[in-house]
Amino acid sequence: MVDAAVLEKLETGFKKLEASDSKSLLKKYLSREVFDALKTKKTPTFGSTLLDVIQSGLENHDSGVGIYAPDAEAYTVFADLFDPIIEDYHGGFKKTDKHPPKNWGDVSVFGNLDPAGEFVVSTRVRCGRSLEGYPFNPCLTEEQYKEMEQKVSSTLSGLEGELKGTFYPLTGMSKDVQQKLIDDHFLFKEGDRFLQAANACRFWPSGRGIFHNDAKTFLVWCNEEDHLRIISMQMGGDLGAVYRRLVTAVNDIEKRLPFSHHDRLGFLTFCPTNLGTTVRASVHIKVPKLAANKAKLEEVASKYNLQVRGTRGEHTEAEGGIYDISNKRRMGLTEFDAVKEMYDGIAELIKIEKEL
Repeated sequence: MVDAAVLEKLETGFKKLEASDSKSLLKKYLSREVFDALKTKKTPTFGSTLLDVIQSGLENHDSGVGIYAPDAEAYTVFADLFDPIIEDYHGGFKKTDKHPPKNWGDVSVFGNLDPAGEFVVSTRVRCGRSLEGYPFNPCLTEEQYKEMEQKVSSTLSGLEGELKGTFYPLTGMSKDVQQKLIDDHFLFKEGDRFLQAANACRFWPSGRGIFHNDAKTFLVWCNEEDHLRIISMQMGGDLGAVYRRLVTAVNDIEKRLPFSHHDRLGFLTFCPTNLGTTVRASVHIKVPKLAANKAKLEEVASKYNLQVRGTRGEHTEAEGGIYDISNKRRMGLTEFDAVKEMYDGIAELIKIEKEL
């Protein structure tokens, strides 16, 4: 049974959300009917409740989405809430739809989006992975955090060639190393209020760590928002090189660490916006003319399902007219197609910027 204190918190939080002018997907889809149907449910293995799923959105009415999955089973147990939110966010991925099998496609197709280096400042492609047999952040014990870090660190130390590098645990990190990682923009901080409210930052900094290769073009975050964030990046617009590096790395890591995968939803992650391919391909791009013509920028972005953010990511401004632009769709299409959508969209933006 879900205990009385949790039910009371849920009830109070629901009423406040209902009365608020929140634009979150949580508010949009959590009707009284859905709320009543789910409030007494728990996931079988870890006993997660509806409160674990929605408390971030209950506390932060300015959330865009407002829900997280405390464990893999939550996607099934609380499907009446997750499914419509997933469908809305991922451009019509319906509950009868099935995410296609993993397919990185022909990695030689992508080239350099901006060979002259006029527009694209930097390019990155990342994906998220969860380790099979472990829940997501809110249900992890300190022991599990440490155990996962151990597995991840020993796996990554086996990487060779261009990917060879060093693993830096956050626990006991010296000031020098810390500063070096901050200067490289590699260090992640303890979660923001959205993650804090979702109980994603417990036992910090236990089990958290950062790996990067010697050339600083390949990075892995261990136990930040997801168990693993695998990131490939470099200055300039050579998406092809960035993509090939990521694919090589993921395939290599996958041979040694089993990932959490769902027949219908693809690769499982803590936040439902990252499901499926989990791939986010992005560029930092200077398009001053389009920046002055916001309507045109948004028009092209929506045609190619691109997400336009400020320079430092979500909830920030575009500094010096530099935007962070990425693919928005991660579900119901293959990894290759998700990146292709972004590739074609950015090529189009550059073409229009040149013509304006």
